[in-house]
Amino acid sequence: MSLETKKTALVTGASRGLGAAVSIALAKEGYHVIAVARTTGALEELDDRIQAEGGSATLVPLDITDEDAVKRMCISISKRWGGLDLWVHCAIYAAPLSPAGHISEKDWTKTIAVNITATGRLITNIESLLLAKSGSAIHIDDKADGHKFFANYGASKAAQRALFRSWANETVKTGPTVIIFSPNPMPTACRARFFPGEDRSTLFPTKEEAARLIKQL
Repeated sequence: MSLETKKTALVTGASRGLGAAVSIALAKEGYHVIAVARTTGALEELDDRIQAEGGSATLVPLDITDEDAVKRMCISISKRWGGLDLWVHCAIYAAPLSPAGHISEKDWTKTIAVNITATGRLITNIESLLLAKSGSAIHIDDKADGHKFFANYGASKAAQRALFRSWANETVKTGPTVIIFSPNPMPTACRARFFPGEDRSTLFPTKEEAARLIKQL
């Protein structure tokens, strides 16, 4: 099967954690993975792991806050594959925890840019690609809003959830299918920043959560 005839899956935030695990799992399921992340080295490591499993990937080093770059990527996807079968949105900025009254302007600005503004723009640019192949979108949820010291991160995840819930309700009859997936706690670098010293042996492997996600397709 050529790359042009394989099912295509775009994974934003693909280089680490659940994004990397989902990318590898999808490649094993026969998808050609379009892996998006900022770090070229991490993407190349992911590509090595995907190829070791017999899969294939296209690497896209890209900052999702760069709207022009996102548009160029989507145009390229349309020209080469005619659309997308799947989009899994794992990209996130996790600012340091702080009391609600002490969020730094720098952290607040970056959180809004990555977690809210970029997510909304991605939906705008990717929707037509999913419609072209009757595809599905999956949002990785994290119900952190309201927890102590999670005001910044939690507010942005709540905003993401609102975007995807509205999108899901708007597209019930027309498509694309929109799924909100809540993973169990995993031993990711993001979680380690939030909970240093936590017993990571009690957490759920990213590989298992990726398999659980794929079962929902």
